[in-house]
Amino acid sequence: MRGNLILIEGLDRSGKSTQATILAEKLDAQLIKFPDRSTPIGQIINRYLVDRDFHLPDQAAHLLFSANRWELANSLVESLQAGKNIVMDRYIYSGIAYSLAKKGAEMDSHEWLYGPDRGLPKPDLTLFLTISLEELSSRKGYGEERYEQLEFQSKVKECFLKILDSSDPTIAIVDVDGLSIDEVTGKLWSEIHIRGLDQSSNNKITYFQ
Repeated sequence: MRGNLILIEGLDRSGKSTQATILAEKLDAQLIKFPDRSTPIGQIINRYLVDRDFHLPDQAAHLLFSANRWELANSLVESLQAGKNIVMDRYIYSGIAYSLAKKGAEMDSHEWLYGPDRGLPKPDLTLFLTISLEELSSRKGYGEERYEQLEFQSKVKECFLKILDSSDPTIAIVDVDGLSIDEVTGKLWSEIHIRGLDQSSNNKITYFQ
């Protein structure tokens, strides 16, 4: 029996981190946030996100975010195989959606953007929190980091909905607009429960191909 890998995705300030923390507690799971700013690569990413005078080519930024995920790949698999549940706050879909929203050169190529993440463990369930931009912009702290601008977030939302395959049973798009924290948790927990992901699994770990 192994643990389950559950991912929460969404725009900045959509409530991902709050819900990831709540679900990790409910599932007695390890909580992992990407980017992981504590690693050597994560420290570069943190500077890139908070210091607007620190510039990187878009391609380099994309590859750094992917490398940050690879820094933790082995530990993810080991924890799952040891029977530990994992809840992740952001993962490869964020990396692709945010880069795709930038446009230009390789940034227009889904295949180029997806390529560095092939071989990473695939979540058993991805929960994408969709929310109106009006509500998003009213939330505390919005605009403090590089990507927290409404016009850009609008593009990111379009890109998320483009790359998330709604026919994939491991992906759930959840409308959380106007809902309280408890109401959002209830909707997410329902998606987890109906798939049996609140119980250990004997299925093999799958990987992005």
